[in-house]
Amino acid sequence: MFIPNFARASSPHRALAVRFAAPLLCAISITLPCAGVVAQPAGLEKIQHVIVIYQENWSFDGLYGRFPGADGIANAGERIRQMKKDGTPYTTLPQALDTSKNPPILDPRFPPDLPVAPYDAARYVPPDQKTGDIVNRALQQEHQINGGRMDGFVAWSENGGLAMSYYDATDLPVGRLAQQYVLADHFFHSAFDGSLFNHFWLVCACTPVWPNAPANLVIQLDAQGVVVKNGSVTPDGYVVHTVYSTNRPYPASIKDPAQLMPLLTMPTIGDRLSAKRISWAWYSGGWNDAVAGHPDALFQFHHQPFNYFAPYAEGTAARAEHLKDIEEFLAALRQATCRPWPSSSQSALTTNTWVIRTCCEVSSTWPIWSRRCKVVPFGRTA
Repeated sequence: MFIPNFARASSPHRALAVRFAAPLLCAISITLPCAGVVAQPAGLEKIQHVIVIYQENWSFDGLYGRFPGADGIANAGERIRQMKKDGTPYTTLPQALDTSKNPPILDPRFPPDLPVAPYDAARYVPPDQKTGDIVNRALQQEHQINGGRMDGFVAWSENGGLAMSYYDATDLPVGRLAQQYVLADHFFHSAFDGSLFNHFWLVCACTPVWPNAPANLVIQLDAQGVVVKNGSVTPDGYVVHTVYSTNRPYPASIKDPAQLMPLLTMPTIGDRLSAKRISWAWYSGGWNDAVAGHPDALFQFHHQPFNYFAPYAEGTAARAEHLKDIEEFLAALRQATCRPWPSSSQSALTTNTWVIRTCCEVSSTWPIWSRRCKVVPFGRTA
């Protein structure tokens, strides 16, 4: 979702997430040996499995801003105010757009003159339905966050007042799960921009460099530093938006190999875990089909960060060992060995339901559940 996190302006990275563009549900499973435990350890030593279900497209306030006790929308203060590109304040919110149409049109489900304040999108679009999309690019995000003022989201999000909407997930499936465990209301995304960039920061805390990227992929700026042509690579060669790896799978529409980024050699968390002889795997829904050349229409090629790194190149043993389909994760759970997920455009309720089903799969395997630490973060600009 795309409501800015207004509280804590001193944390400019506490920004927003683009709504429903491609909620990623995938996981890293870090597994310590499951067998041969003689005595029950205490404290952190008891944890033998770390499972990360990596979602995206929502800010904290976009789902949990009304969660009881959370540092959320009620603490927004002056940061609710939104400024136009000319520096004057909005007096009402422009109407949200339906971006499923090309070109986008006004979304008739939303009023044209809502007040400038966060509002519950469920009043107009139930949480099991989709809204429009909102831009998620690095340089636009700098204008949205505006040095921590958080007043540029409406002007720079390319979807009217949709940026100010939220769903109250307190009683949605994951919200109910949060009531049982811990909700991290000061969790920030790693980097400006969208899915690929934040996936890189998840697995290697790094920004890839492509110094000789094709000109059509390079962002163009005017003299004031405003974007005049969107792209994926900054003028000084940093990859901040979607590109594809020379490793398959990648979209069949790419015919020119020069449009594919060379493999990266920076160390990843996978390399570090392997060096310590800790078993791990990245599981993704639809991976096997995509590798076989017939990806599902919702498969997200740029949500597979390890596929961009040389140690996991096609034909390597490391690739076969560590890059897996979600079905292998579920099968391992059922066998209690513990070695997620569908990349798709889904509604808030669909995504919540999927996470709960996954948690149920894990909890039904007691040897795993009793020795696990599960983390459910959001990736893109969350």
